Amino acid sequence: MYLNCHSYYSLRYGTITVERLSELAAAAGIKRLVLTDINNTTGVPDFVRECRSRDITPAAGIEFRSDNKLLYTGIARNNEGFRELNEFLTNHNITGEPLPSQPPSFPNAYVIYPADSLDVNIMHDNEYLGMRPSAANRLMSMTKKQISKCVVMQPVTIESPADYPVHRSLRAVDNNTLLSRLEPHMTASPDEIIIPENELIRPFEMWPQVVDNTRRLLNDCSLEIDFTTHKNKKIYSASRYDDKLLLEKLAWDGMKYRYGKNNKVAEERVRHELEIIDRLGFSAYFLITWDIIRYSMACGFYHVGRGSGANSVVAYCLKITNVDPIDLNLYFERFINPKRTSPPDFDIDYSWKERDTVTEYIFRRYGHRHTALLGTVNTFRGRSIVRELGKVHGLPVEEIDSLIANPSAESNRGEIQDLIFETGNKIADFPNLRSIHAGGVLISEEPLCCYTALDMPPKGFPTTQWDMYTAEELGYEKLDILSQRGIGHIKECAEIIRSNRGVDVDVHAIQQFKNDPLVK
Repeated sequence: MYLNCHSYYSLRYGTITVERLSELAAAAGIKRLVLTDINNTTGVPDFVRECRSRDITPAAGIEFRSDNKLLYTGIARNNEGFRELNEFLTNHNITGEPLPSQPPSFPNAYVIYPADSLDVNIMHDNEYLGMRPSAANRLMSMTKKQISKCVVMQPVTIESPADYPVHRSLRAVDNNTLLSRLEPHMTASPDEIIIPENELIRPFEMWPQVVDNTRRLLNDCSLEIDFTTHKNKKIYSASRYDDKLLLEKLAWDGMKYRYGKNNKVAEERVRHELEIIDRLGFSAYFLITWDIIRYSMACGFYHVGRGSGANSVVAYCLKITNVDPIDLNLYFERFINPKRTSPPDFDIDYSWKERDTVTEYIFRRYGHRHTALLGTVNTFRGRSIVRELGKVHGLPVEEIDSLIANPSAESNRGEIQDLIFETGNKIADFPNLRSIHAGGVLISEEPLCCYTALDMPPKGFPTTQWDMYTAEELGYEKLDILSQRGIGHIKECAEIIRSNRGVDVDVHAIQQFKNDPLVK
């Protein structure tokens, strides 16, 4: 019967971890549960995993809000509905357009409005009015048609009333206001907790249709997530077989450039590596990385390739890296072998001036539906907690600074100061803000909105709402496009030599440098 649960991923609003939310539901005997965090789906993968481990059928959606105002809650009937909701939110995050008062009619999702917020005569078949148990008496003044579109709506935001002050503190931080100036519409209600189902439906005894509507809706919703398969783009060319042939062609051509025509050791190593790469299904991953390198080199950009995938002769032949594994005696199976379940990892460093150009190419080449920067979740930590809570309690800057510098000083003890530390301990490591990973890029086989909504931070590229740890659990392997100022200096040096001496230096001809007597 719980269609509207918030975890602490409802930033600066929810107070319950995803794991704890599923524990509370299991203890209450709940068999179906819906996570609907505010304007995000960050916690959904973990929520699905936790619910399945406790024999709870998970469902997911999004609570859509604008300027502290609840507009409506979308609940996915299935995975396709989850994608529809993610795409709807993503579109508004990317375009910056405000959320409409009434969303489109989702074929695979339900929409629930606050009671009395919409005329039932203009509601779609998949739309309902949410009635809180505390407001059930309002049904007495409703028409039969209105009642027929009502469902039980008991939001969950806090574990118990004792956590309500923590919620209020988070809301004050979010609204940058004093606790004393929080307005009712800025906060949840103190009764937004999990209660036994018989207590939840008791206020609706006179209106069994409302309870039936709720059960029918809830029983129609579930979400499945496969954590066992790789989610990266699986095919670079036309088919996996074509990828195999293309990678072989590029590797053998590159071997001649790196080792010459008659290097038997290199030939054996390339043949061995290609066989394992194909068997493990990593050909597309190598080809996508080669494609990015090919583009950047055509632009005259310089790069350094690193990571486990870069420690292979094939990567060396593709110019992904300038590290010669044969010369350095790097054991290929240490990084890529049939018993290793995780894909290879590539980190590509560029000059800070050129990285965004490469990133933009990746998005244009592989499509905005299938490409995104990897997000991060910044948490409440250390001094920042004291500073934020000090402000909402109205402490002067000088007192906050003193509290941070000398928290145990007798002059810094008092009712407010003790409350700040008590609340601070409770919200330590809570998600605070979503941000961007240093350089992680995901290139997905399925549209990324099958698994997450996307944000549009100032960086200007769509970004996942969950971080690298969730990406790894889902089966994604990121490609790191990083920047180093030193790489820009390499390009400048080559340009100076060309200008002063008329000599074009191939900065990838690593063997020449290693054998140069002056370098030695």
